[in-house]
Amino acid sequence: MKIIIRKYEEKDLCEMIEIWNEIVEEGNAFPQEEFLTPESGADFFAEQTYTGVAVDSETETIYGLYILHPNNIGRCGHICNASYAVSSHSRGLHIGEKLVSDCIEKGREHGFSVLQFNAVVATNIHARHLYERLGFIQLGTIPKGFRMKDGYYEDICPYYIAL
Repeated sequence: MKIIIRKYEEKDLCEMIEIWNEIVEEGNAFPQEEFLTPESGADFFAEQTYTGVAVDSETETIYGLYILHPNNIGRCGHICNASYAVSSHSRGLHIGEKLVSDCIEKGREHGFSVLQFNAVVATNIHARHLYERLGFIQLGTIPKGFRMKDGYYEDICPYYIAL
């Protein structure tokens, strides 16, 4: 297996939507509750500043993806935001680290100076450890900022890194 991160292509959309919807279904990381359809998924990924995929260059299998976009507008338009999705069958292969590292680079290339995560769920320990290992700084904790799939409210932890 040789994993590379590249810009998504139309041929990737079915696998991307499947991975994205898997995270939505788990209900413990993304704020979205609606699943992407082929039509809404194509629009959603196309409207991002950048959408990258982790792909096995030998088999063309998609293992994960990320979206990068402005976190706000105007005077805060230099801050970007991102979301990452790794398929459940490929977790533990350091796909997330490759995606986040590429995202940092692409954020710089697109003229952003800060990458901010607004709502990292406090119990998402693997993501939090990865972000901290890569140099992200936690800004605090927002009590009960995320409604889990079972209706329980979990704390969220905003993070940022200067690009």
